[in-house]
Amino acid sequence: MLHPDTELRFVSKKIGYGIFATSLIPQGSITWVKDELDRVIKKEDLKKFSPENLENLLKYTYRNPDGDYFFCWDLTRYVNHSFTPNSMLTSLGFEIAIRDILPGEEMTNDYGTLNVIEAFICANDPEHERSYVYPDDLSRYHEKWDKQINDSFKFINKIDQPLQKLLTTNQKDEIHQILIGAVKMPSVLKNLYSGNY
Repeated sequence: MLHPDTELRFVSKKIGYGIFATSLIPQGSITWVKDELDRVIKKEDLKKFSPENLENLLKYTYRNPDGDYFFCWDLTRYVNHSFTPNSMLTSLGFEIAIRDILPGEEMTNDYGTLNVIEAFICANDPEHERSYVYPDDLSRYHEKWDKQINDSFKFINKIDQPLQKLLTTNQKDEIHQILIGAVKMPSVLKNLYSGNY
């Protein structure tokens, strides 16, 4: 489920729609968490889909570390890519704001964390040093992304978290153990799918 202080807006003909903050979403906010309506589709089940639905499935899903397809039922599927995102997928099964997301600002994440199926040129940041998103970007940029996540994670229990009620007991325990220093935050590299594309 997507953070409630967001809405769908038209961005441009080239990009389509995006998700925008309707109020301040502070750094450390959980911006998305899996809920019971989200669906994991096994990679071996792709052949069961009609061509039309397969096209939508591949467009609006990301791949988990097992290579299965994760389909968000809500507007989360309209969160666009940026090489300078304000939200990042963690290894704990939720996304976190890696800086303050201001009212009216588009919420973005880096699709390099999502095990994309094939490389593509980014429409949002054409002048960035990275022009392509690659399926194995996690293997190259995880240290940078880990730092952004860790720098933001320290705020997670200091701000209001509207999505906290959707966290599993295990996720809440993991957060607690990290905050008290009992364990280190697992690297986002855990999300890498290393099988065949």
